[in-house]
Amino acid sequence: MPTVRENIAYTFEHFMLVYRGTLLKVARAVAIIALIALALEVFVFNINFFTSSGYRTINLDDRIQLQRNDEGAFLLTDVDHTLEFSSLNTEVRNIRIDFNADQPAQNIAVKIQFTDSAHQTYFDTTEYTVGIPDASVSTVVDPSKFINLQTAGYVENLRIEVVGEDVSYPILLNGVSLNAHRPFAFNPLRFVAVFGLLLLGYAFRPKSAIYRIRIVENPRKSKAGIIFAVAIELALTTTFLFYGSNLVGVATSSYNYGAWNGTSLVNTFEVGGDNAQQYAMLAQAMAKGQLYLEEEPPQWLKDMEDPYDKGARDEAQKETGEPYLFDVAYHDGHYYVYFGVVPVLLFYLPFYLLTGANFPTAIGVLVMALLFILGATALLDRFARYHFRSVSLGVYLLLQIPLVFCCGIMYLVKFPTFYSLPIMCGLAFSVWGLYCWMRSRLAAHKCGWLFAGSLCMALVAGCRPQLLVLSLLAFPLFWRTYITERRLATRRGVVEFACLVAPYVLVAAGIMAYNYARFGSLTDFGANYDLTVNDMTKRGWNIGRLAPALFAYFLQPPSATGVFPYLQPAPFDTTYMGQTIKEVTFGGIFACLPVLWVLPFAKRVLQLRMSQRSTRTIAGVIVVLLLGGVIVALADAEMAGILQRYFADFSFMFLAAVVLLVFIVNENLQPGSTVQNLLMKVLLVLVAVSVLYSALLCFVPETGWYSDVYPWAYRDIIETAQFWT
Repeated sequence: MPTVRENIAYTFEHFMLVYRGTLLKVARAVAIIALIALALEVFVFNINFFTSSGYRTINLDDRIQLQRNDEGAFLLTDVDHTLEFSSLNTEVRNIRIDFNADQPAQNIAVKIQFTDSAHQTYFDTTEYTVGIPDASVSTVVDPSKFINLQTAGYVENLRIEVVGEDVSYPILLNGVSLNAHRPFAFNPLRFVAVFGLLLLGYAFRPKSAIYRIRIVENPRKSKAGIIFAVAIELALTTTFLFYGSNLVGVATSSYNYGAWNGTSLVNTFEVGGDNAQQYAMLAQAMAKGQLYLEEEPPQWLKDMEDPYDKGARDEAQKETGEPYLFDVAYHDGHYYVYFGVVPVLLFYLPFYLLTGANFPTAIGVLVMALLFILGATALLDRFARYHFRSVSLGVYLLLQIPLVFCCGIMYLVKFPTFYSLPIMCGLAFSVWGLYCWMRSRLAAHKCGWLFAGSLCMALVAGCRPQLLVLSLLAFPLFWRTYITERRLATRRGVVEFACLVAPYVLVAAGIMAYNYARFGSLTDFGANYDLTVNDMTKRGWNIGRLAPALFAYFLQPPSATGVFPYLQPAPFDTTYMGQTIKEVTFGGIFACLPVLWVLPFAKRVLQLRMSQRSTRTIAGVIVVLLLGGVIVALADAEMAGILQRYFADFSFMFLAAVVLLVFIVNENLQPGSTVQNLLMKVLLVLVAVSVLYSALLCFVPETGWYSDVYPWAYRDIIETAQFWT
């Protein structure tokens, strides 16, 4: 009997015998791509090193009229923070402002002005011209200390001034020099990023072998490719979340060390502000056997005639000086949490009972984000294998990537706070519920899969009730089996239908009991009692709010800027003469995600499908997804407003519809034909632009994110991307 080692050796030899040629070809391609990435890093991204090597450096330290500290560094103060240099009479290609790296880290805004052959006086922004923008210099990011200047001829006078209000003085300055030599700097992160992008381009090129691997005919190869891709996606998502650092809510001796308790290997801390701890406070209350929060509302709030009027509430608060909890439900003299209770039962309460500490919300967001990626991938796999025969690994992955990365979850991961968690939970439960339903259709014993699927779908009501619209997919998925084929008329069919319905009844009963115990009503979730920016008791539904919401959610073009990441908040104007709830957004999904441009052809594609198939399952699924996406978007606008995180509520539905539509088109094209090749090229461009937009959105500087908390470190990202500056 052969040993384990002999079996492994035999398997390896057999594998190499079959795939040796393919592996060698792939290895050569990877090696070439690595060399290209290396060449780009050395010769392109370090272009300033080569261009500055011939500069004649001029040191201006002896011209600086500032006090020095004991270590010899110049001191910039709130009184004296301007440097003037006259009679230079030289070409100036760059300036190196060497702020001391040993001082507290900060970003310093620097205004540079000069006179040259074209300007006898300092020039600045006017009605017709734009002057030199303020330069942002990080004390800890060396590349930011080099500032390239575009001058005309010789520079005569130079002025360097520290500007801005968010400056911590004194600032230590080692020195200033002109035409400084840039050091060669190999950036491993940039190299890996470029290498990865080139690999993606190579893998998804039109003639790639992955388009010849049918997922139905080649299950092993296709599953291996899918697993590999998903593993990378999970790693990138996890890395991005922990990159947010202090937003994560966990600390160690080397990670978020400012919040580390100095004793525990890992400890947790609160993030998000006082109005983002509702779930943690509810868990503490539940542990003591009550459903209202422990914090007692101030007496002035109890005495108000209308506590839901924010203007009146803020005036009363100013008079007394006593704070109140924001964005919680206030009812009958107590604070309540109106957000879905399932995340509390799933994460916060068990964690609090076990540790006595508050659960770090970001970890919950990450867990559910990873589950969503796995569930969406598995669901897509079931649809591809069950309803389509011609889907290749290339087509599958080309559509899976935007499905999971363009649906808004990365923005939730960017801000993994209390507000993101119920949305992320709702999405994760939805995809796994749909997956279980899909599995039940081929299972010999359906009840288990039906019950599990419906349980997941029903739990959505305790997370993000809007997403219950996805439960309507049960009609196209099960109509033929239980209605057309009359399986519901059989004993087994009745049992299966009971398994399908029972979780909804159980979860609904639990949520209704929870509502009744809090507000005395089975259907009152408490949202109308929310102490927020508007009076929810009187908000109601107004058709006038729909037009600006539809434009912002669907049609608003992205607003571009010339600085990385090249996106900025989109402008918002409306003729609606009432209160509009609006946070920063970055464009509508149809304008920013070109992959959705497939949707205008939906009717024609559906007609093609229905002309070929007697069943209407896929057509029904697509219609429900499209209608559901519109309904959820309008509901969000009416009930709450226009917020970037709400894009995740409905974007997945439209993207999933696009995936199925492309599957239908691909099914009707001859493999390798001119039309199919054209489709792949167009689809590749649409997907690439959509993913690029979603990736750039992850790095847009925003209040509360990494760019705001650690601006001096975020500067390194900008310098890495905009290497030419």
